[in-house]
Amino acid sequence: MKAAIITGATKGIGRATAIELAKNGYDIIAGARNEQELQQLTVELKAYNVNVLALKVDFSEKAQVIAFVEKALGFAKDVHVLVNNVGSFVPSSFFDEDDEVFESQQLLNVNSAYYLGKRIGKQMLTQRFGHIFNICSVASKAPVENAGSYSVTKAAMLSLNDVMRKELAAHHVKVTAVIPGPTYTSSWEGTTLAKEKFVQPEDVARSISMALQLSAAANVDEIVLTPLNF
Repeated sequence: MKAAIITGATKGIGRATAIELAKNGYDIIAGARNEQELQQLTVELKAYNVNVLALKVDFSEKAQVIAFVEKALGFAKDVHVLVNNVGSFVPSSFFDEDDEVFESQQLLNVNSAYYLGKRIGKQMLTQRFGHIFNICSVASKAPVENAGSYSVTKAAMLSLNDVMRKELAAHHVKVTAVIPGPTYTSSWEGTTLAKEKFVQPEDVARSISMALQLSAAANVDEIVLTPLNF
């Protein structure tokens, strides 16, 4: 069986991706903070006759991230997919925000992807196969209004993605930056805009699934999804 690690797996893009990959026969290693939501996800994923390891993790804590990696590698002999999805979005004015607004987003949006990508990337390097997806944002390409710190951290995540792709390509490991525009997740909770205006989490999940179906020689460097008429 193929195995996929997904962070922030109980909501939004992470949840949709976990379900999509389970439908395609991947065992799922899911990490998130809410125990009850992890249990609910486990029941749903096991309906597709796959193995599931669901772990409660605070990905802003380095020690917990490393412990998560160790448990994941103990569960799966090989890792075929890593989806660095966990992240935080805190709208704020750059010059008015508290330093902690930047620091908390840095921990989740960049540091967790660094720790995971480094360790799982080494595993894939040894295997000589695997695919890492880093869920970035259109803010990785251009700053978003009232989201200065978020934009900085997502730009850093895209740079991290490119470093990993450059270093892993010679070892037959693929790395893809997923760059969604406004996507209907908890980040948009309370919006008055219609759900149909947004990119859907399932759209992102299916794009990941399609990239996994390409030949071994083909890498999708970036997947950019934006609303048609936002």
